[in-house]
Amino acid sequence: MSRRPGLRPLAWVCLGMLPLAARAQDVSLHGYIDTRLVVAPAEQSWVDGGLGKSRYGGASDRLRFGGAALAGTAQLTPSLLAFAGVQLQDRDRADVDVLEAWLRWRPMSTTRWRGSVQAGAFFPPVSLENDAIGWTSPWTLTPSAINSWVGEELRAVGAEVRIERRGAVATWELRGALFQRNDPAGNLLAIRGWSLSDLTYGLGSRLREPDAYVRDEGDEPPVRYDPFRRIGQHWGNYVQASWRARGWGRVSLMHYDNHADPAAWAPYAGGDRLYAWRTRFWSLGATAETGPIQWIAQAMDGDTVIEPVANRSFATRYRAAFVLAGWNRGAWRPALRLDHFSTRDPSAVPGAHAGEHGNAVTAALNWRPHDWLRLTLEALRIDSTRTARADYGLPPRSRGTQVQLSARLFY
Repeated sequence: MSRRPGLRPLAWVCLGMLPLAARAQDVSLHGYIDTRLVVAPAEQSWVDGGLGKSRYGGASDRLRFGGAALAGTAQLTPSLLAFAGVQLQDRDRADVDVLEAWLRWRPMSTTRWRGSVQAGAFFPPVSLENDAIGWTSPWTLTPSAINSWVGEELRAVGAEVRIERRGAVATWELRGALFQRNDPAGNLLAIRGWSLSDLTYGLGSRLREPDAYVRDEGDEPPVRYDPFRRIGQHWGNYVQASWRARGWGRVSLMHYDNHADPAAWAPYAGGDRLYAWRTRFWSLGATAETGPIQWIAQAMDGDTVIEPVANRSFATRYRAAFVLAGWNRGAWRPALRLDHFSTRDPSAVPGAHAGEHGNAVTAALNWRPHDWLRLTLEALRIDSTRTARADYGLPPRSRGTQVQLSARLFY
């Protein structure tokens, strides 16, 4: 049996688009390949089954493959655009994943109003950081906790409608989507908590659950699951309203709800049950410029619920926020970001904090002497306390620093 059943429909879509792309009015292809030297924290990373919150762990200094990505667009007609993005990343095993693949129809407009319809697989428009090739950030190697989670567990397979009203100074935009195949979203936040990692998972890939959690459940690690899976018949939706103006910046407010049935499940990992998680959140973000400094701020508040036994549900409340300041100085672009994140189990004993809370500081220095080359030195410090660590014989509080020197070649 294929390990990637979810990839087949998209593969057929991409193959069906090849004849159209050959006759496209304009075709572009961009990509990157990244290698880096890493000084890792002592604790094993969650990527390798540990409880560490950064991408790398194990206190080993080594040269690592940071990843590679390709993104292609084809203007099939004046109104029809095709996009596809793939990546290769070295996780606990190397995988080539489809990040996005969609078609967008946006007819020409000579009025203040403009609309579009997009269909396929795409990221919900949560991130204000990750707008570069391969859903990466131009400011840091590691995205915020919010956008680390988006890259891990959020993807929409469906259709989005967008309406814009363009004014002389500002533009208003309203987006809404119906989607499926994101029912397990929230699982990782509940059992692992937040992370800060630039690993972005694609359709058909597998997320690894912490080995300590797996053993506690009576199973043998490693256990992996598909976060972009359909469990049940429900459709999720999101709505986002945005305002942007030249010289001022942008403000966006979004509500997401996958409408999953928390009692629904599907078999995985040798007969275990993968439950659907009813995951909802509000996200508020803003960008602004003050001279050469770019500011990005975002906050998220939500919850995720499962019901593994009739009339007995388990909920996890989660919150996160960050502020990033990036300085445009030509080829040099330093950046500093502050993160705060937390989770909470409302069913815990009153007065006891069952969950986690933590902070992170990210400092990055980017140097781009040529269009095809970017060198980045990044230091990431994470300080968090998670009560579940005590159940596995570990101190609740963990602190670690990850330092990376990246050389990224662009095409």
